[in-house]
Amino acid sequence: MLDLAREAITALKDHGLTVCTCESLTGGLICATLVDVPGASKVVRGGLITYQTDTKPLLAGVDAALIEAKGVVSAEIAAAMAEGARKRLQADIAVSATGMASPGEPDEPPAGTVFVGVASAKGTHTIPLTLTGTRAEIRQKTVKTAIKAILTELTL
Repeated sequence: MLDLAREAITALKDHGLTVCTCESLTGGLICATLVDVPGASKVVRGGLITYQTDTKPLLAGVDAALIEAKGVVSAEIAAAMAEGARKRLQADIAVSATGMASPGEPDEPPAGTVFVGVASAKGTHTIPLTLTGTRAEIRQKTVKTAIKAILTELTL
């Protein structure tokens, strides 16, 4: 994973762009993985950890009514998290992650249901994922997808 993070940090530097994160199920792992790379401070603005539902509006400015309508594990919330983080941290690119890493209540989405959001000047989009594995594996696969999404955003 460090090689992928190194590639993303190098590409961000080469493009003269910054990145930030807004994380729920990954609890800061995306940002932590990026800052494992020496020199990341030149391009990583920071990260918001919005693990509990009420922190998404509080920290990232996600509309509480949207959460009520769509639930926190949704493409719409992933998009709003990325947009909110990008605005609040004044970054060129923001990535977000929301989802279920382990089984929850019967009315919640199944474990492995994840949405990664990406926001930049080019617009906002989401990546829906249906992952399998342990809680740790689902979180790691989400981190990998988010870092790959940064690289993809730089090549669009």
